Amino acid sequence: MALRGRPRNFDKEKILARAMKLFWEKGFEGASMSDLTAAMGIGSPSLYAAFGSKERLFREAIELYNATDGAAVWEETLAATSAYGAVEAFLMTSALQFSMLDQPSGCFITLSALHSTQASAVLAAEVSAKRVHNLEILAEKLVQGVDSGEIDEKVDLKAVARFFLTVQQGMSIQARDGASRQALEQIARSALAAWTPLINADLS
Repeated sequence: MALRGRPRNFDKEKILARAMKLFWEKGFEGASMSDLTAAMGIGSPSLYAAFGSKERLFREAIELYNATDGAAVWEETLAATSAYGAVEAFLMTSALQFSMLDQPSGCFITLSALHSTQASAVLAAEVSAKRVHNLEILAEKLVQGVDSGEIDEKVDLKAVARFFLTVQQGMSIQARDGASRQALEQIARSALAAWTPLINADLS
């Protein structure tokens, strides 16, 4: 007779990490319930008992990513002592993180640009809000450059942040298409070459 309920050694954080990697690789729509239960090593009843729904599981996977794999980029960015150093760390750490061999390539948040179907439209809006929040974090870090005199006070900081965030998002897609760390770093260095004209021009 088949056993019901949770496995005896049920580790919610461990199985959530497995779900996170599957969503990261396939997206919300692409990861079927059978894919998820197979990857997590649990049955559907256990999944619903622990997470309530596929949508809630996805939300928890996003939060886990932000607290683990996705955190390294922002830790290095926020630890930088100059605005340029912050942007450099943002791009170079992304190049490293996006090309690690023991995890899906690219950025989970960027690659979770879900199709606006009736089932996923709310989740798509939530992930979009997280990307907007990332833009605001980077722009706020650039404020320190204005305060220190590194950046002209007339520069549109959000426009500069949006440029480098767009580069990073492109790097994520390139990584998913197979670009190596070296190739991603070349993209980053090319973008950093635009730093001086960007911080001395009014982009509004």
